Amino acid sequence: MSDGARLAWYHCWAGVAGDMALGALLDAGAEIGNVRSLLERLPIGRWSLELEAVQHGGIAATRAVVETVDDGVVRTHAHIAGLIEEARLPDRVRDRALATFSALAEVEGRLHNRNPAQVHFHEVGGVDAIIDIVGTCCALEILGVDEVHASPVATGTGMVRTSHGLLPNPSPASVELLRGVPTYGRDVGVELTTPTGAALLAALGAGFGPLPPMTVERTGFGAGTTEIDDLPNCTQVVIGTALAAAAPGDGQPVVLLETNLDDATGETLAHAVSALLGAGAHDAWVTPVVMKKGRPAHVLSALVDPARRDAVISVMRAETGTLGVRGQRLTRWPVARSTEEVEVDGLAVRVKVSPGRVKAEHDDAARVATLRGLPLREVARRAEEAWHRRHIDHERPPPDGGDGGDGPVAS
Repeated sequence: MSDGARLAWYHCWAGVAGDMALGALLDAGAEIGNVRSLLERLPIGRWSLELEAVQHGGIAATRAVVETVDDGVVRTHAHIAGLIEEARLPDRVRDRALATFSALAEVEGRLHNRNPAQVHFHEVGGVDAIIDIVGTCCALEILGVDEVHASPVATGTGMVRTSHGLLPNPSPASVELLRGVPTYGRDVGVELTTPTGAALLAALGAGFGPLPPMTVERTGFGAGTTEIDDLPNCTQVVIGTALAAAAPGDGQPVVLLETNLDDATGETLAHAVSALLGAGAHDAWVTPVVMKKGRPAHVLSALVDPARRDAVISVMRAETGTLGVRGQRLTRWPVARSTEEVEVDGLAVRVKVSPGRVKAEHDDAARVATLRGLPLREVARRAEEAWHRRHIDHERPPPDGGDGGDGPVAS
């Protein structure tokens, strides 16, 4: 990332799909008339692209609505590449679109044991998917974006229905496309990240992690099609100019948002904390205080990225009815951490791993404790011990100078 480059950073707390990636850019100011004008160069059947203003979890977002007439054509990768080449699009639009479909073809080829050029696209070969992918590339060009970055990407769980029948969620194609991309799962039975969204990030993503050092110029939210309880189903994009990377000792800039509440119930406060976290806050908490005239009250606090400030303020106001929110800029120095998965009594439990510490994910441990009739502390202890055993076994040299080949693993 060079200083002065124009960046687009996708915040994928609810995953990403092709229409969400496009909707976010249109919401951020990519002129829809210019996007349509470029898309009209594609030699494909009838289609329309419209915008729909929606709200998900209190966040105003834009849904990109593509209407098409089903032409019944099942296109190969070679066919779609030819359409894009024929369209005489700007060089960067063409190259980004070709790279995205190439990523899809390579993954589908591996999954179905076929030559990538001869892979038959079903859902992702329809006119609507072509408009989503090429439209996103057009919108990036209109906004002058040089590099695409993204946060870790959320995925759902359960099963999804496709042209191949029922498949696990996330789909095998999405999982393959997200190789090397930081991801995590949410216990939500919705396809949060689709193959088109995963392909856009896999092909165009120059980096993954927190908001890069940048001067923020605009932001937008692309809405998904499904309303999800306690999770704003949208993808955010932040557009700005790259700054020279901060030195490790400089820390990460954050904003502390707070409001005093003297009339909120415990249920309201608990829900507000959950809603703030769902809106993208790094952390949220409640502190009891005593206000004027000895009245008991609470301070609701949230720690957020500067780019998420306005969205989190909106949620804080909506959930509490507060008349004012205050804020201050701070710096934090987070320790790098990762999430891994172990098994306790046959059930999956995630553990957070940081230097010198392993901690079981509370929600997972509580679920297993309930299902297996075990104390919560016992489940957490077993999960952390399972992680230690796994890594000790991997680090321990094989006995008698052996080659460390496959053998029985302690459970």
